[in-house]
Amino acid sequence: MWERVNKVHKRLAVLVSGRGTNLQAILDAVENGSLEMQVVGVFSDQPEPYAFHRARERDIPTVFVNPKDYNGREEYDAALAREVAAFHPDFVALAGFMRILTPTFLDAFPQRVVNIHPALLPAFPGLNGQKQALEYGVHYSGCTVHFVDAGMDTGPIILQSVVPVYQTDTLETLAERILVKEHLTYPAALQLLAEGRVSLLGRKVVINWEGRIPRQPRDCVLEWLKSKDMIKEVFRSE
Repeated sequence: MWERVNKVHKRLAVLVSGRGTNLQAILDAVENGSLEMQVVGVFSDQPEPYAFHRARERDIPTVFVNPKDYNGREEYDAALAREVAAFHPDFVALAGFMRILTPTFLDAFPQRVVNIHPALLPAFPGLNGQKQALEYGVHYSGCTVHFVDAGMDTGPIILQSVVPVYQTDTLETLAERILVKEHLTYPAALQLLAEGRVSLLGRKVVINWEGRIPRQPRDCVLEWLKSKDMIKEVFRSE
């Protein structure tokens, strides 16, 4: 019998580089009760990203770790890992963090670092996933929440959401449609982690759906995430 493990809210550190819209979605989900985590710190490789403003509005500590102060990626990642570890996070979420993390950082938080990517991995990894999808001519795209490994968006996939790609789409319209799904999907995936529902079998993610609405045999399924005052709809590709 599966049992929830989040008797105390899990502690989450968030790494950012820019405006932090996914950070905002996480903070909003924490506030409305649909994400049972505590954001304990927000960290950046930039001196004053707008994401820091979002964190400070909630009295969340912000930490700038300057890459120019270190010789190379490994030295920087070791320093970043020390700063993050000081806040004792259970998980680390990348929310627009524009650096590829080395094993120096990842080994400090094994199988606890997650990221969201604006494409349906393993298709279109790396920068400009939305642009790649549009230029390739796919009919569907979306976003992927995955564990982070040392590769470029190659870690095990936790959750995906799908959006249509229309013939009239521009890069801006497609990116905005995907971003709406990102803001639902990232908190949903983090909640699965908070509840202890996620495990790894090799590189395959196994999710215990006990107590959730059963999945239906179709291209996209509806996962209903119940909070105190709302039900959020998230599309997940099987």
